[in-house]
Amino acid sequence: MQVSVENTSALERRMTVGVPADRIEAEVTKRLQRTARQAKVPGFRPGKVPMNIIRQRYEADARQDVLGEVIQTSFYEAVVAEKLNPAGQPAIEPKVFEKDQDLQYVATFEVYPEFEVSGLENIEIERLQAEVADSDIDNMLDILRKQNTRYVKVERAAAKDDQVNIDFVGRIDGEVFAGGSAEGVPVILGSGNMIPGFEEALEGANAGEERVITPTFPENYQNAELAGKQAEFTVKINAVEEPTMPELDEQFFTLFGMNEGGLEGFRTEVRKNMERELKQALTGKLKAQVMDGLLAQNEIEVPKALIENENWRLRSQAVQQFGGQMKADQLPADMFSEQAKRRVSLGLLIAQLVKQLDIKADEDRVRSSVEEMASAYQEPQQVIDWYYKNERQLEDVRALVLEEQVVEAVLAKAKVTDTQVAYEDAVKPAAVTAEEA
Repeated sequence: MQVSVENTSALERRMTVGVPADRIEAEVTKRLQRTARQAKVPGFRPGKVPMNIIRQRYEADARQDVLGEVIQTSFYEAVVAEKLNPAGQPAIEPKVFEKDQDLQYVATFEVYPEFEVSGLENIEIERLQAEVADSDIDNMLDILRKQNTRYVKVERAAAKDDQVNIDFVGRIDGEVFAGGSAEGVPVILGSGNMIPGFEEALEGANAGEERVITPTFPENYQNAELAGKQAEFTVKINAVEEPTMPELDEQFFTLFGMNEGGLEGFRTEVRKNMERELKQALTGKLKAQVMDGLLAQNEIEVPKALIENENWRLRSQAVQQFGGQMKADQLPADMFSEQAKRRVSLGLLIAQLVKQLDIKADEDRVRSSVEEMASAYQEPQQVIDWYYKNERQLEDVRALVLEEQVVEAVLAKAKVTDTQVAYEDAVKPAAVTAEEA
């Protein structure tokens, strides 16, 4: 077999492969012989059909199949012999496919980049540190109470933070417009859910009252036909309700599955959840900085095929999140192009760093990670057993642990500054790059 390789760019290779004709013919003959043992041809008993008839009937298809198989196997043999590491599938261009002639084809493909990860000592990291204080728990309890606010009817004028139940009809230039009318709509005054000026105009209204208000749609309103226009709404107030937050009592605790332990038990459970959230937030932000640092210090060529595959995967995920109402190819390709390139680049950098530093997943940490995930379930041991019976799921955990060990390896060499912050600041969402990491 003859092989020649041309470097057409930093990562693209154009490989010409020649396969001797006798290899092709030998494979075609073998396939026809197998066919002859089973072929049913009128006038002949099975297995007794003359080879010349077999060739007349089946050689064209057999040759086509053999050519496909030989291209596949010879391509693999060629890249191994040339010590190439293809990224993605090759584009095959046939040159000579004629009978009794050497098979010749050109395979164009990208290879994985060869590089060494460097510059770890130049990466600057601000490692945030925080803890859950009693005041943070108090704030969280208030948030939980507000989330479970009930509204109770009152016989007084509506005020900010009250909920009013309303019917309304909207007009522009005296004409009712589409989507501008509704009945029995609950509106919390001051929530900002309605267009500017709508909620404020209802403060001071009583149940049974009818008001005419004239708010203006914002210039950037989603419906261009209404944007910037002043409307007239006739609004009837059906009811006024004031917010009532639940007390921190047994009835409230049962909403969260706490049937015993009282207030102290509930605070303990809330603290556990907050500490878990805090740990995840701090870990995520630290990881994001490490990944940003790796990318900044190591600009590498990335195979387009890998970016395209990752882009497609991200679009497919987005379609699933949308409930499958569209197809992946209906989303713009550039919608995830930067995120796809970042993910592929980081994958290559992490894989190379694992190789350079000879990092292997710590099985004790893998076990601890599984146990930590299982602790959120009622039957933790069943979850642990499930992971250890499903190798694919366990490999996902190993990959996460390995990534954690890579982060630690980078931190050991980077310039790290510890900064104490409040819980609230620590759990604020990180930048978009942290999500993409």
